[in-house]
Amino acid sequence: MFRRTFLALPALGVLAYSGIAAANDISALEEAARKEGAVYSVGMPDGWANWKDTWQQLTEKYGLKYSDTDMSSGEEIAKFANEGVNATADIGDVGLEFGPIALARGVTMPYKTTTWDQIPDWAKDAEGNWVIGYTGTIAFLVSADVANPPTSWADLLKGDYKVTMGKVGSGAQDNASILAAAVSQGGSEKNLRPGVELFQKLAEQGRVVGSGVTPALMERGEIQVAPLWDFNALNYRDVVGKDKFKVIIPSDGSVTSGYATIINKHSKNPNAAKLTREYILSDAGQINLARGYARPIRFDHIELPADAKEKLLPSDQYKAARPIDPTLWTSDAAKEISQLWRDLVAPKM
Repeated sequence: MFRRTFLALPALGVLAYSGIAAANDISALEEAARKEGAVYSVGMPDGWANWKDTWQQLTEKYGLKYSDTDMSSGEEIAKFANEGVNATADIGDVGLEFGPIALARGVTMPYKTTTWDQIPDWAKDAEGNWVIGYTGTIAFLVSADVANPPTSWADLLKGDYKVTMGKVGSGAQDNASILAAAVSQGGSEKNLRPGVELFQKLAEQGRVVGSGVTPALMERGEIQVAPLWDFNALNYRDVVGKDKFKVIIPSDGSVTSGYATIINKHSKNPNAAKLTREYILSDAGQINLARGYARPIRFDHIELPADAKEKLLPSDQYKAARPIDPTLWTSDAAKEISQLWRDLVAPKM
């Protein structure tokens, strides 16, 4: 893989693309982005992770107009690949496991931000082709009506409440929940069976509900316990009422994933796209994400204002969580989970 650099061209007031920008190119990058005047995203809608504030600030600060088309991670990569040089999107936000897939498809443009050294190695491509902006960790959303709320996966087997799982095999959140359960039982990305077997035991007790989680279902009392990304669980809790639900990271094991920006190799506004990534990973951009319940990847390097901090769980809840390995967490894992679920859990539900 070739390592490249940005070269400033002061006479033109733009940056000629030849790879990764150095920190001292930021002024020129800002100027070039202003000249492009727009950035078009996919999978970064206003209502997800508080992208609304980031887009608004990019418009106010740099004059960038924007629009977003919401789509899944796989659809984003397919769009970049299918459009090629006729690109209509500049930047996207994909699940952790899709970063390496985008790189393998050859659709990414590398760019390292000025905050690069504060981002854990597991959360970025070494050459800057993808980088996590915020994380999600599997947590339990627990109704206040549950008498003995579970604090671990082992606790689930001791209760009499229902456990809701929506899209096992096809949903990233539910698949990560299976992995988290597997980790708690000594499993891993390459040994998912212990996680499925835990749900097999719950199904044998008649305690697994196959549906999604929504605030409406929560308000109707139809959700008792559900494994969810922490940012979804916290958001839903606040919508319904903090006194009605708790959010707990399981103490015997969980997994942390995240969402990564990918910049389109054929972007028509490459400097605006790079500046967008720069802003997302700046203090201001990270605070925006926290205000959307998403845990910033630079959490340990920024001072969150009180209103943002109260949207997140305390750091000590995450002691038993570990990052997902994106080199092992592939589409093969989803296929295995789907097959195991069909064989071991579905017949008993």
